[in-house]
Amino acid sequence: MDAALRIENLSIEYRTARGLVRAVDGVSFVVPQGAIVGLVGESGCGKTTVARAITGVMHQNARFAGGRIVFKGEDLIAGPPGRWLERRWRDISFIPQSAMNSLDPVYRIGAQIAEVLIHRGDRSRAAAQTRARELFDMVGLNPARLDDYPHQFSGGMRQRVAIALALALEPSLVIADEPVTALDVIVQRQILDVIRELQRKLALSMILVTHDISVVAYLADSIVAMYAGRVVETGATADLLERPRHPYMMGLTNAFPDLDAAARELVPIDGSPPDLLDPPPGCRFAPRCPFALPRCAEEAPHADHLSPDTSVACHRAGEAAALRALAQAPATWARA
Repeated sequence: MDAALRIENLSIEYRTARGLVRAVDGVSFVVPQGAIVGLVGESGCGKTTVARAITGVMHQNARFAGGRIVFKGEDLIAGPPGRWLERRWRDISFIPQSAMNSLDPVYRIGAQIAEVLIHRGDRSRAAAQTRARELFDMVGLNPARLDDYPHQFSGGMRQRVAIALALALEPSLVIADEPVTALDVIVQRQILDVIRELQRKLALSMILVTHDISVVAYLADSIVAMYAGRVVETGATADLLERPRHPYMMGLTNAFPDLDAAARELVPIDGSPPDLLDPPPGCRFAPRCPFALPRCAEEAPHADHLSPDTSVACHRAGEAAALRALAQAPATWARA
């Protein structure tokens, strides 16, 4: 399958009062054409930094420290500065975590959608109004509500507006950053169904950023798991969740409720990710890993590509089947 996007050895640093922090360190993965890739990991693992870097919108204290972002054969980092602006909205769009914070509270929703269509899409005002009605209908909102203000919409409706804005100029790549985190579980399901239906109907390529394993299990075709700024495992969703090869993913699946095994005890991963101002020299998960060897604390594992779409960065990946059996016991993680 052709790649819609390639991230190659991407590194991003933040200048802070305490020093230089490398929040993303040598990240590589592929987004196949027409597929949904789930980018998962704990808060602070670097997944949102990667997502925003793809759009070219980063904090002022952030900078690229290496790597490439290749979209449609073009390295966006090496290209002219104006090229990123041309791509944004037209080719690459973003669905934010908090729709209310992304919408201007003093402008009607219809006016905000029309602004994108007119100024970024070169549509006439009449064409913009027609397209806005089409977008509202597409995401399941009554076009009569285009004259309302953001505060007149519920949280789920605002998230539908955010999806409509992201699709306004018919992009080929959509990045959704925790799109359902602030919603109750019933509305979450509705929004995820909207995203999946539109993704299939429009043949979109998507990156779904989330810390929620249940969301990627429901929506994503494949998973890229990050820990402390690095990719630890990639693979097809069903395979990775059923047969994780990295202890971190084994821990995440242990903490994920499974209706087919309702009696199974949920086991948390104790401890916290390392301080990226001074990360450990070896495997960054080693201090929390119950299977860590002395080698793990000294030598960072390289990604072992088991197939074009499957990789794992663990010194003990060859023992994954045995480790998975041990990882299911709560006592195993108590020793970490």
